[in-house]
Amino acid sequence: MTDPTQADRLTQPSTRATVPADPSAVVGPATKGLRLDAERTVADVLAGSPRITDDAFSWPLLTLDDAALDHNVALMARLCAEHGVEHAPHVKTAMSRGLYARQARAGAWGATVANPAQLRVVRTWGVERVFLANELVDPREIAWLRRELEASVAPGGTPFEVWVYVDSIEGVGLLSRGFAGASEDVVAGLGVLVEVGVPGGRTGVRSTADALGLARAVRAAGLRLPGVAGYEGSAAGGTTPEDLAKVAAYCRGLRDVAAAFVREGLVPDDEPVVVTAGGSSFLDVVLAELPGPLTVVGTGGGTETTRDVRVVVRSGAYLTHDHGFCARMDPWDRIPGGEPMHAAAVVWGQVLSVPEPGLVLCGVGRRDVSYDIDLPTALWLRTLDENGGLRPAHDLAGARVTGLNDQHLYLTVDPAPAGSAPVTTQIRPGDVVGFGISHPCTLFDKWRVAAVVSDDDQVVDLVGTEF
Repeated sequence: MTDPTQADRLTQPSTRATVPADPSAVVGPATKGLRLDAERTVADVLAGSPRITDDAFSWPLLTLDDAALDHNVALMARLCAEHGVEHAPHVKTAMSRGLYARQARAGAWGATVANPAQLRVVRTWGVERVFLANELVDPREIAWLRRELEASVAPGGTPFEVWVYVDSIEGVGLLSRGFAGASEDVVAGLGVLVEVGVPGGRTGVRSTADALGLARAVRAAGLRLPGVAGYEGSAAGGTTPEDLAKVAAYCRGLRDVAAAFVREGLVPDDEPVVVTAGGSSFLDVVLAELPGPLTVVGTGGGTETTRDVRVVVRSGAYLTHDHGFCARMDPWDRIPGGEPMHAAAVVWGQVLSVPEPGLVLCGVGRRDVSYDIDLPTALWLRTLDENGGLRPAHDLAGARVTGLNDQHLYLTVDPAPAGSAPVTTQIRPGDVVGFGISHPCTLFDKWRVAAVVSDDDQVVDLVGTEF
C-alpha cells in the first residue's frame, strides 16, 4: 500500500508543470523554413519582431496561429474542469516542448506519449508525470524506467510518476521481473493499467474476464494497479448516431471493468479508480459516459459500495486542430457549453509554375504536409507586388489540391465564370499560397521548427519539435 505522503506526491499538481521553452535554442542554415546564413538563437531571430515575409524566413514554412493555440488550450482546460476530469495531453502530435508548456500552464496533469523514445524526450523537458499510453515490453526500456524512478526517490531527486499499459500476461511478467526487489517508493511511482480494446481493433484485452485475469496478475506481481484504460476511437470511425452509440457502449464497458476491479479489491481502497480514454474525436461521449461515481454490488448480490472515478483524457490533436479530419469529427459543438476549436496550422508554399490553364504547381510536397487522410486545403493567397514584396494574404476561392509529389503540390483552379478573368491569371510564379492541413499527428514530424504568428504575421515564437 502506498503511504499517504507518497500518494499525495503522486496526485498533487506538478511543481515543474510550466516546462518553459528555451529561447537559447539554436537554429541555422539547416533549419527548414528559415533562411539564415549562420547559427542563431531563437531569441536572436525573434529580436525586432520579424514577420514571416522578412528575410529570416523561407518557403515552405509552417506557421501556427498564436490566438488559435491560446483558444484551443483554454477551451480544453475549461471543458475538463467543468466535467471534473483530468487532462494528460498526448504530445506525440507535435513532440514540442514549447507547445506542451502552454498545456502545462493551463493545468495539464502530465504528458501522454506513445513509446519509450518519446518518454525519454519528455523527461528532458522536466515533466514529472508521463502516461505511456502503450504496452512497455522491452526489458531495456523497463530497466531505464526503473533507474529513473529510483533516481526520483533518492535524496535530491524530483518527483516522477509513469503510467503504462498491459494487455498480456507476458507484459506483466516483463514488468514484474524488471521491478523485482525495487523499494515500495519506486514501485509506487509506476502505475500499471489494464488496457481494454475491441475485437478487430488494436491493442487491449477483448473482454471483462480477460481484464480481470490480467488485473489479478498485476496485483499478484506486487505492481500498482490504478485502473483501466482504453481508446474509444477504435470503436467507431464516424459520427453517425450509430457510431456515437458504439463509442458510448465502449465507454460504459470501461466503467464496467473498473467496477469489477473494485468489486474484487484489486485497486487501492483509499484512491479513486482510474478510467482513462483518448478524448479527441469523441470527447463529447467520453465526458458524458465516464465521469461519476461507481455503484458496485458485492459478489453474490452483497452490500453496495460507492467508489469515486478519476477520469483522465489524453486528447492531443485538439491543440492545433485542422481544416480536415479533426474539423469533420468535431466533438466540440456536441458538448454542452462547448464551442468550435480553431485551426492553427498553415503551411505556406511558393507558386513555382502555372504551366497550363487551371493548373498551379507549388513548392510544397509530401515532406511538408500531412496526406494520410486528406490532401491539404488551399486557404490563402499572397501576391507579389511590383517591388518583389508580398501583399497581405486574401482568401483563395475556387482552388483545390489534387495531388502531391515529394516536393510539388498540384493546385487545380476552377474554370472562371463567364465574363470574368480566370483565377489562374491572378496566380503567378513567385506568389505564395497558404494551405490548411488534415490530421496534425502526421504534420509535425516533417518540421523541426514552426513559427508562431500573430494576426499581423508577426512571429512571436519559434517552437521546436523533437521526433
